[in-house]
Amino acid sequence: MSIQITNTILMVRPVAFRMNEQTAVNNYFQEELKIKNDEVNTKAKKEFDDFVAVLRTNGVEVIVVDDRLETDTPDSIFPNNWVSFHVSGTVAVYPMFAENRRRERREDIFELLEQQGFVINSIQDYTAAEEEGVFLEGTGSILKDRVHQKAYCALSERAHEELFIEFCEDFDCFPVIFTANQTVDGKRLPIYHTNVMMAMAETFAVICLDTIDDKKERKNVIDHLKKDGKEIITITEEQMHSFAGNMLQVIGANGQRFMVMSSQAYKSLRKDQVNAIEKHCEIIHSPLDTIETCGGGSARCMMAEVFLPRA
Repeated sequence: MSIQITNTILMVRPVAFRMNEQTAVNNYFQEELKIKNDEVNTKAKKEFDDFVAVLRTNGVEVIVVDDRLETDTPDSIFPNNWVSFHVSGTVAVYPMFAENRRRERREDIFELLEQQGFVINSIQDYTAAEEEGVFLEGTGSILKDRVHQKAYCALSERAHEELFIEFCEDFDCFPVIFTANQTVDGKRLPIYHTNVMMAMAETFAVICLDTIDDKKERKNVIDHLKKDGKEIITITEEQMHSFAGNMLQVIGANGQRFMVMSSQAYKSLRKDQVNAIEKHCEIIHSPLDTIETCGGGSARCMMAEVFLPRA
């Protein structure tokens, strides 16, 4: 039987975190802080360490890998964009839009996981698509409903339709494709990653339906979620900009379920939305203000789920 969520998370501790100028061209969540890069990185490290401590305190198994200074990878804190680990023992490696993010890919992480008793049977490598200017950024672009074998994807410069369909064929998923937009300087522009406007949990989904401008596409997404028994918890575009869509459900101590988010995301939620989530599981949150401002990503982006079997 397929499982939707895991108790094991891979996270990468930053050493050169800063606002990545190569991703800012189409990540409209990024903003520059008027402080030196060293100070930005120090603040990000503190937020990272506090976040890991919150997860571990609640019984989530967190595997922390240190980034390498020599690669100069400002977004290494978001490993879910270049890799995903599957219950079949397959590791998928993805093509990245920003050239400096391609240096985040590390085989030594696979060796570390194997040393810790995880089984890797094969590697599905999509990175050759970069040569054609085609990208698909991991679980940033792809939201899987593992139980119902579906994958949701909001198309953008970082989520190419044909490559997404190829992924779905490789991993035996039904593709649910749509476009999600946000308002930027009065224009409707594609949201860079699906996982900032939507989160998939076991029995519910958090989604900013207002971003899906096409009514047929919106209805199709709603129909799929309802058919699969998901309670739909909607958020506003304003809440999405506080990263209320960038959540991840995980398993903690004694099989307890948690919805993990940033403190900014939590504070943006109305009481009825909090209640709706808490009908299904507890909420845990941690402040990630520096990471969110400079990186344009939040709690979900920082966690690469490990579904690999153990030896």
